[in-house]
Amino acid sequence: MPELPEVETVRIGLNQVTLNQPIVGGEVLLDRTIAYPISDQFVSSLQGLSIAQWHRYGKYLLAKLEPIGWLGVHLRMTGQLLWMKQSEPLHKHTRVRLFFDDDRELRFVDQRTFGQMWHVVGDVDPKSIITGLQRLGHEPFSDDFSDLYFYEQLKNRKRPIKNALLDQALVAGVGNIYADEALFLSGIHPETLCTELSIEQTTRLRANVIRVLKDSIAARGTSFSDFRDVSGVNGNYGGIAWVYGRDGALCRTCESPIERVRLAGRSAHFCPICQPQKQ
Repeated sequence: MPELPEVETVRIGLNQVTLNQPIVGGEVLLDRTIAYPISDQFVSSLQGLSIAQWHRYGKYLLAKLEPIGWLGVHLRMTGQLLWMKQSEPLHKHTRVRLFFDDDRELRFVDQRTFGQMWHVVGDVDPKSIITGLQRLGHEPFSDDFSDLYFYEQLKNRKRPIKNALLDQALVAGVGNIYADEALFLSGIHPETLCTELSIEQTTRLRANVIRVLKDSIAARGTSFSDFRDVSGVNGNYGGIAWVYGRDGALCRTCESPIERVRLAGRSAHFCPICQPQKQ
């Protein structure tokens, strides 16, 4: 599932190729991909509008439209936004196409079909239509995501820290990959309860959440499964990951085998030596 670095990589790419060009048409190939308005109105309501700027909120992409409105996208598990020629053969999992001039189009490809798109018409607040935005916590790169905020949010939670980091109401955009990575760099076992963490540990963890997100953005994200940037290119972070997806491989720090456990239905990767479990 694309996390903050992957969505940010897509945002950067979209801002390089899609801006200030009128949408001249398109087609919806899977009705349920369109969350708002109804699919029959989606393309016609966008026609003639252009994209002024792409923004990211957590794992959501929002394009400010000119002269007015918003285009929202959530990639979910397997969604991809690809900028390509209209004449290129259609991928069998193509769900939505938006046509631009000069034989270019923006394709939404989604194998698992959980991704969604919205056209927020007029001067309506996007949060009133894309209700998932209302539940997002602070952005990890914002001043609001402070050491004190992070500690106060965690100190009374009687749940494993790995599970807490996946809560989008705590910090927006962090998912399975970067939670594992940040916990490793912080020397914290994923099953450690939030209530057991000191303010020194939460301060270190906050810094490492930001570090691994920035490192992955610099590497253009992670492509363990379906992620591609807007040109269809894989991300490179998977090759330098500390623990995620490396169960059985040797720790890059101490050379002990990386282990994996299941927490609330999700995998957690860790080094048993670098991240000792509290007895």
